Amino acid sequence: MKASIFIVVVLALGALAAHYLMADNGYVLINFRGYTVEMSVPVMAFLLLLTYMVVRLLVRVWRAPRKLGEAVAQRRLRKAGERITLGYIELGQGNFAKGERLLTKGARNSETPLLNYLAAARAAHAQGDTERRDAWLDMAAEQEPRAEATVLLTRAQLQMDDDDVDGAAETLSEVLEASPKNTEALRLKAEIAVAREEWRVLEELLPRLRKSRKVPATLLDEWTVSAWVPLLEDAAGDSARSRSLWKAVPKALQDRPALIRARVRSLLAAGESRQAESLLRSALKKQWAEELVLAYGDLETPPAADRLKRVEKWLQQHPEDPSVLLVAARLCVATELWGKARSYYESSVAIRPSPQAWHELGQLLQQMGEQEGAFNAFQQGLTQSYPGAELPRLPNAKLSD
Repeated sequence: MKASIFIVVVLALGALAAHYLMADNGYVLINFRGYTVEMSVPVMAFLLLLTYMVVRLLVRVWRAPRKLGEAVAQRRLRKAGERITLGYIELGQGNFAKGERLLTKGARNSETPLLNYLAAARAAHAQGDTERRDAWLDMAAEQEPRAEATVLLTRAQLQMDDDDVDGAAETLSEVLEASPKNTEALRLKAEIAVAREEWRVLEELLPRLRKSRKVPATLLDEWTVSAWVPLLEDAAGDSARSRSLWKAVPKALQDRPALIRARVRSLLAAGESRQAESLLRSALKKQWAEELVLAYGDLETPPAADRLKRVEKWLQQHPEDPSVLLVAARLCVATELWGKARSYYESSVAIRPSPQAWHELGQLLQQMGEQEGAFNAFQQGLTQSYPGAELPRLPNAKLSD
């Protein structure tokens, strides 16, 4: 503005100087509806500039209220932004109460009120105040109706974090009712199914989650194993159901020992022992797993003697595997080969002692009439069961050595 005034003054002085100094400074005649105006060219130029400046001034005066309002609004936004930044800093440092106050003070003037309220809800949740948490979430939904699903998902996550599984399930049902393909809602529902051990619900959800490709494959694999083991065991005796479940397992997971053992149990319950034995042998050729070796020892067919021959062949390849030694010992007991059974048991506990192996060895020695050896084996098993157990010190007690 100052520059404009300076220019006008300079031009005015120039026009005035030209009017008096120039010999012929020009002549302007304006005739409009009977009115006549006469002036020199410099004066005409000066009047035009003056008119221009007056118009600009009037425009500025006219816009001043709006400019003032914009300046005030910008100031409010700047202050709101500073408060938001400080609020997140406080939350990051664990000062949830202060962070909550900063985030919600003037939140409506913020450019991101939805984020403010969601962060405030998490801060209230961290302080254990569920009522205030839900109030902030309600305000977030009112502020941005388009974000209703986001707000509901946040509520469900916080409810699950608070172990309110039933409340989270109700909240998710609202989301899925409006948006049945919402991947995050389906993922959270799967988490609830795992927590509740609702394996049939998880069975229905997993194909949809795999199809979405938005949930990590490792997590889906973990859930598949967690669900299919009990599902296969529940299907024991129902060949059709068991077969259908096994086909539904992704090929990449069909070599998981836990799933194979569950499948074997369902086959045995259905009387398909040969198929169970074949499945175990095939699996052990692909991967050597203790769980599968122990499952092979639990079979009833082929006869124990035949299974013992196979296990002893495995021992040639895995001579120091305690699980193979334990299975060999059990099969020797089944075939009444007491001496070999004792040798296998002792080799197994020497490599990796376990309460179960010590107890079985004790029973064998007791059967063989070796009471002292049986007592020692049982004692070792008890010690293994309660590691580090000590006799409590009794006050004023006198114990003889």
